[in-house]
Amino acid sequence: MNRNLLPGKKIYFASDFHLGAPTHADSLNREKRIVAWLDTIKKDAEIIFLVGDLFDFWFEYKRVVPKGFVRFMGKLGELSDSGIEIVVFLGNRDMWMTDYFETELNIETIRRPKSYVFNNKKFYIGHGDGLGKGDYAYKLLQVIFEGKLPRFLFNRVMHPNLGMYLGGLWTKFSWRKKKEEEKYLGDDKEFLVGYSKEVESKEHHDYYIFGHRHTKVDIVLSPTARYINLGDWIWYDSYAVFDGSDVVLKSLKFDI
Repeated sequence: MNRNLLPGKKIYFASDFHLGAPTHADSLNREKRIVAWLDTIKKDAEIIFLVGDLFDFWFEYKRVVPKGFVRFMGKLGELSDSGIEIVVFLGNRDMWMTDYFETELNIETIRRPKSYVFNNKKFYIGHGDGLGKGDYAYKLLQVIFEGKLPRFLFNRVMHPNLGMYLGGLWTKFSWRKKKEEEKYLGDDKEFLVGYSKEVESKEHHDYYIFGHRHTKVDIVLSPTARYINLGDWIWYDSYAVFDGSDVVLKSLKFDI
């Protein structure tokens, strides 16, 4: 169903904040930049899509949520309360999010890619992990991690202090491999480009918008379709904006 934006309003997209990593100081500085950006867009944002991996590790116990990120969470609450619609797509780092955002912040959370139509432009939006061909080892882990039994055991058996500690160890290990920004591998090697082409062959979308790859990319898939990867807030401080007629991929830097 098509939805027309209100006059003067825009849709914003951002992903891969990875709050919590690699150190508290680095994360805090990044969090302040993100909050400053959210402040700049609140005047004309009708919808904000946050497309996954907002946190470097996140798990919600039944009565406990992870410590920290109060500036970010408070700003989301402020924007949501002001009437701005916020939609969060869960990534591979925050796939264990449950109902906290929905019940406390009135923010919809979605795990799988989803199609939308705004101003007669069709969007296909998702985080991007586990899509396309290849990376079968990760896909197996994804099935395991998303299963009810691992979540039940992590929730009921493991104390939150131990659970968050182990989650932190896992993310630190992955950060050791991130010595420099991700490089775009080329149209024929990027699995999300291949996946987008596969979806496009079955159903047309004007824009395919993903995160996950940490590459700031805007390429033409066909004369009427584009693939956009939102980059991240580690290297690029990047985001995309739809003004009702077109999507533009941008970057900005805040001195905090």
